[in-house]
Amino acid sequence: MGHRKNVVVEKSIDFAIKVIEFCELLEKERKFVVANQLLKSGTSIGANVHEAQNAESRADFIHKIKVALKELEETKYWLTLCERTKSYPFNNRLNAGVEELGLIMYKIVSTSKKNATK
Repeated sequence: MGHRKNVVVEKSIDFAIKVIEFCELLEKERKFVVANQLLKSGTSIGANVHEAQNAESRADFIHKIKVALKELEETKYWLTLCERTKSYPFNNRLNAGVEELGLIMYKIVSTSKKNATK
């Protein structure tokens, strides 16, 4: 029996890898504070999505995805600072990736809540 790929898990891992690579670039540019904050929030998204896969209940699953969404919103903040600060490097692919991940995760929460009321 083939294992179906979990899109949100895969995309959160891919995104985390891109964040790590971008943070390495920030560190080379000596932007340590933002690099550290972005590294924490950007990799935490996937960690929380991963954790949600073994949730104890639907409510626990929704809660863990919502925690991941909080980290996603924080990641957007740090990326916005990079984008708007002239002396910082910026990677537009990260913005696209965080937006895509957000759409998927908000849909998961919405669908999970609807299914909980059925």
